[in-house]
Amino acid sequence: MDIVQERLEREFDLEIVQTAPTVSYKALIRGKGGDAEEIEVHNPADLPDMGTILEIREPFCKLEIMLPKASIGDIMKLCLERRGIFKSQMYVSETRDLITFEIPLAELIYDFYDKLKGMTSGYGTMDYEVIEFRRENLVKVDVLINGEPVEALSLITHKEKAEQRGRQLLVKLKKQIDRHQFEIPLQAAIGGKIIARETIKGFRKDVTAKCYGGDVTRKRKLLEKQKKGKERMKSVGSVNIPQQAFMAVLDTSE
Repeated sequence: MDIVQERLEREFDLEIVQTAPTVSYKALIRGKGGDAEEIEVHNPADLPDMGTILEIREPFCKLEIMLPKASIGDIMKLCLERRGIFKSQMYVSETRDLITFEIPLAELIYDFYDKLKGMTSGYGTMDYEVIEFRRENLVKVDVLINGEPVEALSLITHKEKAEQRGRQLLVKLKKQIDRHQFEIPLQAAIGGKIIARETIKGFRKDVTAKCYGGDVTRKRKLLEKQKKGKERMKSVGSVNIPQQAFMAVLDTSE
């Protein structure tokens, strides 16, 4: 992935931003004539205003996992944390079982396979197929950096997990985005409601370093001038967002 991005930037002089992979959703919206209309949403940024949406359906998969008996507890917990619905467990041999879940495709596409391999010491295998689009209580979480929405960081998630996912994402963004000369607020919002906030503190330049002794009012004037300059910088300043920040949306760990 990194090699492909490097070649595109060097050989074709392109500016590439890698964003989190996502799945297609089906949204039922209120049409102009009042009739319901179904649209396919390939990107969270394309989701219409939540006020016009009647329901959102996401792809569900039938997931079959072959694994050692010793790892069943850990994998069961992993699947349930990813909104999986347990369906069956089948005896295969003295050391292996086959378990079946129904689980949202969005919970599988990034790191599920890696976690499965890690928890089973490489002995677990999985197979899945999309079976249907199922109605779920989903919302779009917008991310605002310095008051400006960044569509590449928006995500669609279950309403019950929205606040938790928003807080986790902002904490990771705070680590990835460099400090600037002005304070940068990071916010997660559903519609117009802010559900989480973090703040990246600005650098403070020691403007009084060259003041040796003398009247304290001179230092106070310099600090007031610096304060006004930072307020002006904050209102017009642009925030540099590194590539790692766009990939932070994928990491669901604490």
